[in-house]
Amino acid sequence: MSKTARADNPSREQLGVFRRGRARALQALYAWDLRSNEDLALIAVRVWDDLAVSPDERKFANHLMRKVISDMKKLDAEIGELTTNWRLERIGVIERSVLRLGAAELAQGDTPPKVAIQEAVRLAERFGSAQSARFVNGILDAYARQIGAI
Repeated sequence: MSKTARADNPSREQLGVFRRGRARALQALYAWDLRSNEDLALIAVRVWDDLAVSPDERKFANHLMRKVISDMKKLDAEIGELTTNWRLERIGVIERSVLRLGAAELAQGDTPPKVAIQEAVRLAERFGSAQSARFVNGILDAYARQIGAI
């Protein structure tokens, strides 16, 4: 989704769609990471069919998931450089999925960096723990600096 596809000042409703879309993308990426031999699109459909997911949420979630999948090797390498005491495969699935999602959104540049980090931290708090949120915040802040986003 390009900058032109998203309003410069999104409405409260649009912000809700983006927030829920990120959560839906995370849920699908989490399930995919656990079963990486399956097609992400099929996993997403199964996960989302169990939830009330609007077409706009699906569209935004699909956009984010495509970005993560297309850039996964690069994102994993860059995130791995920042997790000095942890190999990426040893990081919890939720945290790894949130980091990939947040890094992809930062790298894309459509979302203001502070918003992308804040939204990733919220996902880590909601689906992980307070400790997960601090970890995600630190890594994504360093990542944003590394790529020149902040």
